[in-house]
Amino acid sequence: MRSTASQCLSGTDIGGSHSNPASAALLLLLCLGFPSSVASCPPPCICASDIVSCSGRSLSMLPFDLPRYATRLDLSHNNLSALPPDWVPRPFERLATLVLSRNSLSRIEVNAFAVTPHLLHLDLSSNQLAVLNLSTFTGLKELEELLLFDNQIVQINPGTFRDLHSLQKLYLSGNRLATFPLGIYWEPGGPHNLTFLDLSHNRLSEVPVQSLLSLPHQDGIYLQENPLVCDCALLALLEFWMWKQYHPVMDFKGETPCRSDSRQGPVCSQQGALDMPLVTKTYQEEPGKTFRVPCPGLASSTQEGQMVFWVTPRFVVNSSTNDPDSRLRVLPNGTLEIQGALVEDTGTYGCVAARQRLYESYESVEVTVVVGNFSTASTGGSPHRSSAEHFNTAFTTLASCVISIILVLLYLYLTPCRCRERSGGCGGRAIVLCSDPREVESGQRRSNGKRVAFLEPQAEGSDIGSPKTPAMNLGHVITEGILKNGSRKVGQTLTDPVHMA
Repeated sequence: MRSTASQCLSGTDIGGSHSNPASAALLLLLCLGFPSSVASCPPPCICASDIVSCSGRSLSMLPFDLPRYATRLDLSHNNLSALPPDWVPRPFERLATLVLSRNSLSRIEVNAFAVTPHLLHLDLSSNQLAVLNLSTFTGLKELEELLLFDNQIVQINPGTFRDLHSLQKLYLSGNRLATFPLGIYWEPGGPHNLTFLDLSHNRLSEVPVQSLLSLPHQDGIYLQENPLVCDCALLALLEFWMWKQYHPVMDFKGETPCRSDSRQGPVCSQQGALDMPLVTKTYQEEPGKTFRVPCPGLASSTQEGQMVFWVTPRFVVNSSTNDPDSRLRVLPNGTLEIQGALVEDTGTYGCVAARQRLYESYESVEVTVVVGNFSTASTGGSPHRSSAEHFNTAFTTLASCVISIILVLLYLYLTPCRCRERSGGCGGRAIVLCSDPREVESGQRRSNGKRVAFLEPQAEGSDIGSPKTPAMNLGHVITEGILKNGSRKVGQTLTDPVHMA
């Protein structure tokens, strides 16, 4: 520190002979008193606002003085082999994206990501990772996207993803996995909101079909370019996904085995398959009864040993592993038997079987089961109204419309005052509606295309017969249909004594 100060002071000579005290003091403050929190950009990196890029610098060790204000840090295309827990002296509180791809990382030590608690995107692709341990991703509770493709991963130990509560996308393509990592979905504390899993280009020979059918997000599992064994269960799964129009099989038809449009693979119950269209059907039964639901597209004489899965509203059952204590079981011919039906059994049931055919857009492999009365349970298990309720609603609506129309007509055509009997007018107050605006003199007002004229009111007890100057002359105004009963005819004036009474 003392040598640094002396160097700073030695550089304050101005003109080669005399020193400036003010300049020396300023330089000393810059050298010794500059705040440490405002870090400068490391020499091998490029900094732009909150982005720090140290990519392609052949770094074998991480720069120690990385700025903490970064929200994106790019360390790709270097020679990093390990990530220690103290690779930065202080936590990155604002870092959201960390790119470590294209390195030689083979080891990630315990709590290496504890310094990035708010990380959202982590790219570890194209490295040399072989085993993912329990402590590999500790502390990444807010991580949403994890890229691990193009590594050498052969094993994923239990609990590896237990801290990744917010993980939505996981890329494991291009590794050496021989077993489907189903623990990603079922382990406690794991990423239960995972909507995208890429397992393509691995060494998977089989997949847990029934477990995959139970997942809520099947439309985001990519399995292309794996040496999968082409059996009837896998064929049924891929046919079901293709009927659902899932992107993993629709976008990679040529790279997925056991495709429904391929003649290669096993022969699965072609003798029992029907050529008739698969039409959605509804089966209704009273609670407590036992009834059977045939599988769409399969004949009752389907050969035994056919693998058939039924996706129910609550779980998945198949024809090979029936639980004797379960109320739902699949018969050898693929028919679903429901014993002691409950109202909770109402819903949509999908029959997943290898039919080895392409489905039309109007066909369906699902059926609707209703337990109870149609008036109390709908196809989705929710109550709906009966026909009497619909009739009452329609009648009430119609009556309301009729009453509204009558009120509008009364408002439009009812005389605003009652003419006194044996009097010469309506007490000097009247409203005249004129159909032709040209027939009304000045002083009238326009409202919705009609003319409204007001007569000057007369005081009570005044002589009606006495001459009074009117507000406007209506002697020649011709009116049409002022009153609803039509007693006034076209051409009659307001001065007609017959209609002034």
